[in-house]
Amino acid sequence: MNDFAFYFELGWKHIISLDALDHQLFILVLTAIYFLENKKQLLILVTAFTIGHSLTLALSVYNIISFSSGWAEFLIPFTICITALYNLININKQPHYSFHYMMALFFGLVHGLGFANTLRFMLAKSQQITLPLLSFNLGLEAGQILLVIFILLLNFICINRLMLNRKYWIWSLSSLSLIIAGYLCFKHYPTST
Repeated sequence: MNDFAFYFELGWKHIISLDALDHQLFILVLTAIYFLENKKQLLILVTAFTIGHSLTLALSVYNIISFSSGWAEFLIPFTICITALYNLININKQPHYSFHYMMALFFGLVHGLGFANTLRFMLAKSQQITLPLLSFNLGLEAGQILLVIFILLLNFICINRLMLNRKYWIWSLSSLSLIIAGYLCFKHYPTST
């Protein structure tokens, strides 16, 4: 049970800690177009992201895939840029849920690359990797759900209480995320292969 708590906390911190800005920004921009009335779709969306993230971690831990951490550090903010641009281009349209789910799943695969090498080295000496992987992913999912609840509350307060225009609110969140992620892409662009 001690391993469960350790890896759950590791997964939790992977999304909640101050060092997790890239994952937090992705969840923000992914969920910026959703509101309380979309909570069911949003839960499926976040779970799709976790499934992609978990799959990459599992494939990495079992040494099925290996990826340069330099490229992973670049591709993670790049997914934020793409998602933010998608929001900005489709700001006046209803979300295409099936496309959004596929995007979350695929980008979850990319985000899993960011922690895959670290987790692989942590589990290299362990005989049992199923429980650590499961507990890490449960911690990750719990952290994401907490973050999504915060974003939904923020959206509700800004739109329903402060009476901000919904379109401009989405535009602001997406534009800010795009600027920060663009800077992170520039900062983490691999200079060598």
